[in-house]
Amino acid sequence: MKMKLLICSLLLITGSLIAQDLKPAQTIYQYKVPTLDGGTIDFSKYKGKKILIVNTASMCGYTPQYKELEELSKKYKDKLVVIGFPSDNFGGQEYGSDKEVKDFCQKNYGVTFPLTTRVDVTGDKMTPVYKFLTSKAANGVLDATVKWNFNKFLVDEKGKVVAYYPSKVKPMGDEITEWLSK
Repeated sequence: MKMKLLICSLLLITGSLIAQDLKPAQTIYQYKVPTLDGGTIDFSKYKGKKILIVNTASMCGYTPQYKELEELSKKYKDKLVVIGFPSDNFGGQEYGSDKEVKDFCQKNYGVTFPLTTRVDVTGDKMTPVYKFLTSKAANGVLDATVKWNFNKFLVDEKGKVVAYYPSKVKPMGDEITEWLSK
């Protein structure tokens, strides 16, 4: 009798674990984030479009990538949304206020794509969007560690994470533009 109870318990536990593994991964569409200009980015409004998410910084060696991000945003505007997440997680390379970030991006790079308020993309205070992007348990595809500014996440038209690229991959590089051409 004890053996039957043990076997039944193991089957229930195993079945429960299998069901959890088969649970569909979440999508980016469940998130909303505040913007630099006081609005809100509601990711569900981007259903049917590809999304490029980038953690940005205004005083970084990779900051000139803003130019290519803006170019990419304009060139592929019918199928892509670029969203910048200003962050000061790496070396104090972001301005202290949202206004300073917005003014810098517009004055120096003519940025028109959406920018969120300053957020953490690493550590205990990591913004929920980045918890989703960096965790395979949440996104169903990959684990990633944001190691510096201008890391890039690609999200497909169904809200699923499809790739992660480090800072050195340029916004207009083949890795990203080939994905956009699909």
